[in-house]
Order: sequence, then structure tokens, then C-alpha cells
Amino acid sequence: MKPETVLVTGGAGFIGSHLVDALLDDGKRVIVIDDMSTGREEWLSTDTEVHAADLTDPAVADEVVTETVETVYHLAAKSDVDDDQPSKQFHTNAQMTYNLVEAAVDTGVSSFVFTSSSTIYGEAPQPTPEDFGPLEPISPYGASKLACEGILSAAAHTSPLSVYNFRFANIVGPRLRGAVIPDFIEKLQQDPTRLEILGDGRQEKSYLHVTDCVEAIRLVTEQLDPSMISLNLGTRTTTAVDRIATIVAEEMNLAPELTYTGGDRGWMGDVPRMRLSIEKLAALGWEPRYESEKAVRRATRELLEEMDVPSTVAEPAN
Repeated sequence: MKPETVLVTGGAGFIGSHLVDALLDDGKRVIVIDDMSTGREEWLSTDTEVHAADLTDPAVADEVVTETVETVYHLAAKSDVDDDQPSKQFHTNAQMTYNLVEAAVDTGVSSFVFTSSSTIYGEAPQPTPEDFGPLEPISPYGASKLACEGILSAAAHTSPLSVYNFRFANIVGPRLRGAVIPDFIEKLQQDPTRLEILGDGRQEKSYLHVTDCVEAIRLVTEQLDPSMISLNLGTRTTTAVDRIATIVAEEMNLAPELTYTGGDRGWMGDVPRMRLSIEKLAALGWEPRYESEKAVRRATRELLEEMDVPSTVAEPAN
């Protein structure tokens, strides 16, 4: 019996590469497409078929979404919330999703797994449930993710395509780049005496370890066969940016002076406080193994080891 063939877009990136590892462990044939703007091929097993290409080209989507593909996992995105080309970010993310959905429907793909974001909710009451509305994202990135959800909803209601829509909190772990933990590590490597924090340090959000993230995706796709389902993916607890700075400094055995750029958010479009309701996912039997602060500490230790930076503790927390 031939193994199931799946396509993972953005599969050479942070979350994508961890998902690819899990899918290979499940015995699936995995095809990855990634433009390699942030992904790294060395994060992928040699058992993976890799295509370096741009999915904003419809011909590329048509080439990789073949009749042998049973499930598309769509993680590719321009993901900077403070992207300096917001119009390009919006159009890139929406165009990639549209091209993939069209190809998936045309070739009879069974399932489409999409990684959306908590940013679609904007500044919402907490914990935020999936049925909260109206949805009012405050960044072009959040708007682009909401547009992608609209494209997928239309496809799910007009074709046999089964859509799994996951709205992520902040995901952390090995291979993470361009986020608060690796940013603090790099700053302290450059100057161990001082750490600049964007905003006032009181921004507070949920942080989920990437192993919990991948486990949740696998559980839902194995248990459910929906027309379309949207699920929040996060933790019941939150961690403030000040606390993350303290954890990183502790793990590097440093005591830097903390300085602040000021204001209640780190950048334009930043949501200062975010905590998602995960009751729908919990009803399926899933709970995160690592609550927010434990996820942050474990990810810090893993990144220090990965970046070859000395830390005070060698083994990740359980």
C-alpha cells in the first residue's frame, strides 16, 4: 500500500519543518514547497522532496498540487506583523492561498490545513472564542490571514474540500527566528549589560511550544472530517514581555539593565494582550503539555543550545 502523499507549503520554515518531521514519522510521503526566504533546507530530512519556488505564480501551484496529493498543509506566508510593505504582504498571502485552493479543488485534494493567526481577532476580549465577532484585525498581516480564511470558507462551501483552519497563538521552540526570544538572545550576545524592550514590557500573550502545536494539528486532522472547522491553538496562560526578558537573562546567567522604547505596544499593529479560548480543542481531548511560561523557558534553552550560546541549564524543562 502506497503511503499517503501530502504537500507542506513553507515546510522549510520554523513550524513547517517540525510538522514535516512529524508527518514523516507517521509514514507519509512529504512534498515541501518553500521560497526559502526564511526557510532552511538543512532543517529537512533527506527523505523530503523539496521544491524551491514562489506560490504567487499559479503555474507553480498547479505543478505541485497533483492528483496524488491527498492533503495540503498551507503554512507559507509573509508573516511579519510590522512588514514594511503591507500591500505586498496582503496580496502575497491572499494570492498564494487562492492559487493553492484553486489547484486543490481542481485536482480533488481531500483536505486543506491552514495556519491562520490570533491577529484576525484584533484587540478582542480574553479569552477569545472562535465565534467572537466582528473580526477587526489591526495589522495588514491579520487582514491577510482573514482574507485567506474567506477564500477557504468559500471553497469549503462550494466543493468537497475539507478545511481545517487553525488560529495560532505565539509558537516557540527550536528553529524560531525573528521573534522575541531569539531577538533577546541576540541582543544580549551583543551587549550582556543592557537589553532594550520594545514598548513598555507589559504586553502579555500566550506562547505555545511547537511540539504542542504539531500534536494538536495531528490530533484534529486524524479525528475530524469537517466541511470547515476553525480552532484556536494556544495556552490557557500568558507571559509578559518583561518576564520573557527575565527568563532569557536567567538562562544566559546575566543581569542586564532593562530599557524600554515606550508605549503600550511594540510596533504599529501589535496587539498588546492576547489569550485565546481553547475549549473547542480541549473538548477533543487536547491540552498543551507546556503552559505559556514553561514553553518560553524550554524554547529559550533549546534556542541557546541551537545557537551555541552557553546557558545555565543544559537540559530542557519537563
